[in-house]
Amino acid sequence: MKVRIGYGFGTQRGFDASQFNAMVDALDELGFDSLWLSERITADAPDPIIGLAVAAGRSARLKLGTSVQVLPGRNPALLAKELATLDVLSGGRFLPAFGLGIAHPAEQQAFGIDRKQRAAYFEEALPLLRRFWLEDSVDHDGERFRYEGLSVRPKPVQQPPDIWLGGRAPVELRRVGRLADGWLASFSMPDECAAGRVAIEATAAEHDREIDPEHFGAMILYSPGPLPDAVATLIDSRSPDVDPNVLVPSDLDALERRINEYISVGFSKLVLVPLHQPENWTEELRPIAARVQPLHT
Repeated sequence: MKVRIGYGFGTQRGFDASQFNAMVDALDELGFDSLWLSERITADAPDPIIGLAVAAGRSARLKLGTSVQVLPGRNPALLAKELATLDVLSGGRFLPAFGLGIAHPAEQQAFGIDRKQRAAYFEEALPLLRRFWLEDSVDHDGERFRYEGLSVRPKPVQQPPDIWLGGRAPVELRRVGRLADGWLASFSMPDECAAGRVAIEATAAEHDREIDPEHFGAMILYSPGPLPDAVATLIDSRSPDVDPNVLVPSDLDALERRINEYISVGFSKLVLVPLHQPENWTEELRPIAARVQPLHT
């Protein structure tokens, strides 16, 4: 099993260009696998596509992932063009992961999609992305999109990029099994992830599909010291059955234990997400790199 550990910038704190660039440079210097950007229109967080493009220009090595990008509300042809361009310009380093978006009125207003319509939109748009990346001419006559002989270029370097999905509800896990190449879990303890994997693999088998055993990943929030109230409230809204103070490791030893717990249940692609703003990213990441780099097998 190939363990790979990356970092997510998160959406729970402000940022400026110097902080973001310092994080990218430190991740690159210290040998982390990847950088992941989440999407939140109403938060002080960089747009994933723009932020990853900046990171691609600063690092020739880091993989570039979305954790996750909202699909409902986007034109799949235009999105296919943007993401293929990022994959080409980065030399095939783009890692797409999509989701429905959080159930928040302001976010849904920004994307122009009613909450009840998100899933139907998602399930029509996602297969179209693959087709635009693979096919020279796409015909489609659906409820939301209609294309006649449309060719979207350039094609990505990866043919096609593996598509990962987020989500933790039973219907979301079944969607991963039907449509995705991998699962990026969030707000879930290792035992929940293990159970989710069983559900995903069962659904995949029902549809004559198979998820690569190494395509199961998880985001790991961590916060030195007391957990911020706003973060605790967010976790409670997303995972009301999980104690936020149990979910979020509060020191380096606890973080290392949690990483190993995920690895022990077969989750080998892990994204660490700090809930604080370090004064110096290199100093923040160096001791963590010393702990996790030996896990990269």
